[in-house]
Amino acid sequence: MANAKVIQAKQESVDAVTAKLRESATSVVVDYRGLNVAQVTELRKQLREAGIEFQVLKNTLLRRAAAAAELTELNEVLTGPSAIAFSADDVVAPAKILNDFAKKNDALELKGAVVEGRVIGVQEVKALAELPSREGLLSMLLSVLQAPVRNFALAVKAVAEKEEQGA
Repeated sequence: MANAKVIQAKQESVDAVTAKLRESATSVVVDYRGLNVAQVTELRKQLREAGIEFQVLKNTLLRRAAAAAELTELNEVLTGPSAIAFSADDVVAPAKILNDFAKKNDALELKGAVVEGRVIGVQEVKALAELPSREGLLSMLLSVLQAPVRNFALAVKAVAEKEEQGA
């Protein structure tokens, strides 16, 4: 009977990770080998503040969850110790935080990611990390949209000033 309970508990774990892989906007896989407790604590704190869930999982559990989520390409990066960061909302945040942390701590190594249902490699994760945040992109868009109106207002003001000088 104990074996049936253990198998059921493991299946529930696989189901939970499968759901997170499917529902997350981004899931980034890293190798955390070589980080000390203080570094892992700091990393978890940064991720938690951004609303990102970080878990250390066995590769066999991750492989089964990836297979259930139809992301078998992820198996290529599941070697050695693996941890995974799940972000339900922000696509860029986990890649940015983990990439920045990896730059400061050589022990943390990016392995790959799942972005909106597509498996990507390390170089793509780094490129994603270089993108501005959602708020930054929205402010850039707003600036671009305001520019024509601002230029028109300045032109009207210049014409009005020129007419006042001529009168």
